[in-house]
Amino acid sequence: MVADSLRERILSGDLADGAMLPKQEDLISEFGVSPPSIREACRILETEGLITVQRGNVGGAVVHQPRASMAAYMIGLVLQSKRTNLLDIVTAMRRLEPACVAACAARPDRAKTVLPGLRALLDAAEEAMDDADAYVQLARQFHVELVSCCGNETMSLIVGALESLWSVHVDVLARKPSQLGSFADRKVRLATAREHEHIYDLIAKGDERGAEQASRDHFSEEMHESEGWQHGFNVKATVTASLMRDT
Repeated sequence: MVADSLRERILSGDLADGAMLPKQEDLISEFGVSPPSIREACRILETEGLITVQRGNVGGAVVHQPRASMAAYMIGLVLQSKRTNLLDIVTAMRRLEPACVAACAARPDRAKTVLPGLRALLDAAEEAMDDADAYVQLARQFHVELVSCCGNETMSLIVGALESLWSVHVDVLARKPSQLGSFADRKVRLATAREHEHIYDLIAKGDERGAEQASRDHFSEEMHESEGWQHGFNVKATVTASLMRDT
């Protein structure tokens, strides 16, 4: 009962992100329960990632609004328990991300809500063309931005969780130039940049079908399922949820 009540306050914003949970004695007085009940309620909320209990002289519990990374981490845990490989995630993104791209093109407010962020990433990627490692990160962020700007909260959360999982694995796989796969070739970087520009242009025009198809074609160019690699990254590797902890 206590956990349900406090959770509702956190989710509704009555308890703001970064605020302190009421002191234990205040909660005991409010709910008329024993200290162990309050501690158990806090344990439940801490497990859910909604609070962080600070022990010691400072004491108290800090409130956290739910974050998208929490969803990605939980999905990652389930996938890891099933020994799911990265190819499974990439295949899902190949089917789902184009729908997000079409939604971006369909937004009547795309000139303000979609295009500026994408343009900034494309320009930054162009400037980083000779830095393969930096380019990989910016190219990945372009895909993340497409999903986050689609205008549908559910799609942004679910597909975004997959994007986050894939991105953090790419970050690990591409930390050294020797692990950059085909992205180590400047011609490949230039080709992907052109494809990203094409997707951007179609979104700017409001061409839903064209943008969606361009996104599908982009994934088809990147993906080599029979070989189990994408741009030199081994997608046969198993999902590792713990990588999300540092994001």
